[in-house]
Amino acid sequence: MLAGAVWAADTVLPPAITNADYAPVDPAQAELGQLLFYDPILSGSDQVACATCHHPKFGTGDGLSLGLGDGATGLGPDRRADPDNLPEQRIPRNAPALFNLGAHEFTTLFHDGRIAVDDSRPGGLRTPLAEDMASGFASLLSAQTMFPVLSPDEMAGHYQENPIALAVRQGRLTGPDGAWDLISRKVAAVPAYTEMFIAAFDDIETADDIGFTDISDAVAAFMALEWRSDTAPFDAVLRGETRLTGAAQHGMDLFYGAAGCADCHSGPFLTDHDFHAMGVPQIGPGKGARFETRYDDRGRAEVTGNPGDLYAFRTPSLRNIALTAPYGHAGSHATLAGFIADHADPVAALARYDLGQAALPDLPVADARALQDTEQLSAIVAAVTVAPVALSDTDIAALVAFLDTLTDPVAIDGRLGVPDSVPSGLPVPN
Repeated sequence: MLAGAVWAADTVLPPAITNADYAPVDPAQAELGQLLFYDPILSGSDQVACATCHHPKFGTGDGLSLGLGDGATGLGPDRRADPDNLPEQRIPRNAPALFNLGAHEFTTLFHDGRIAVDDSRPGGLRTPLAEDMASGFASLLSAQTMFPVLSPDEMAGHYQENPIALAVRQGRLTGPDGAWDLISRKVAAVPAYTEMFIAAFDDIETADDIGFTDISDAVAAFMALEWRSDTAPFDAVLRGETRLTGAAQHGMDLFYGAAGCADCHSGPFLTDHDFHAMGVPQIGPGKGARFETRYDDRGRAEVTGNPGDLYAFRTPSLRNIALTAPYGHAGSHATLAGFIADHADPVAALARYDLGQAALPDLPVADARALQDTEQLSAIVAAVTVAPVALSDTDIAALVAFLDTLTDPVAIDGRLGVPDSVPSGLPVPN
């Protein structure tokens, strides 16, 4: 720590991030992945790219509480449902940020942790899908791409619309003419992509060799390179190169002290990678089976089946948090200050929650059904075990000032950026 730096006596900071915290990235694969990430060719309709819901303009999210994938047009808060192809529902959960997912300690992904590193499994991964679907990926980050491309609400579309969506509906996911194979053949049919795959992967010699796992590996390499985030002002503090002052210093002392934030948001990436029931409001369709009569989201319990995991969600990393609004697993809060204020006393906040705090494009669906169900609200409240924390308006402002120091200009701008065009010729989300 610099001479003269003044923290509260009990403030203990995490270690600084180093290169050893990250897996190496192949530059050729990352450059290929950049194009694939921004190319709608990976969707069933050729209209939705990974970047549609994860764009650097919106902190690698989409600026919406609950996004609209297939069946919508526009980008970010300007995205609107297509009146000629209305989505059946909103995407059930808020689009998570993508920062530092190439770091070794990120061994669990998604709000509910549905995919995780598990060396006891044949493919080295645990997922709710068939075991054979978890094999062949270079990393956890690569494997997570299997979910959005197979989701009707996100990228696949609905079964009457395109062959990929039909394959998903029929359960043909892997193998010849399965959804993954159809996506791979679309990509391999573009000569520029085939050339790049041959150059980037030693085991690919022709277009026929390109598989879905290769596509995923390239996209993962891009994400790991593009959104590595370890050059924020807070990183300079962790390296002992500078110190915070004023409100930011007060906020850091609260964060690591009386406010108790670091109990869950620990370590250099500010997450314990665990799951906690914090009474965050549930809006939108929830994550239950389609057409169920309940509209809540049971979080981690959807994966484990353990009643003790009801309404628990993964602790998000707070890197670049000032730019990743809205907040909460369902994007219930449009502002960071508003989320912190409610998070400090979640039970009381749930009773007064106003849906007007959310950012939701018009769609003829009922978004407040879970909030209006007294039985579900009672269950969400009963799962909360944390004691409320008293925070003044000054304290909240100080916490926001500290969290602002986690904003990393290098990670926000990205290292490769948004391409002007992609080999398919389809429009780049921008």
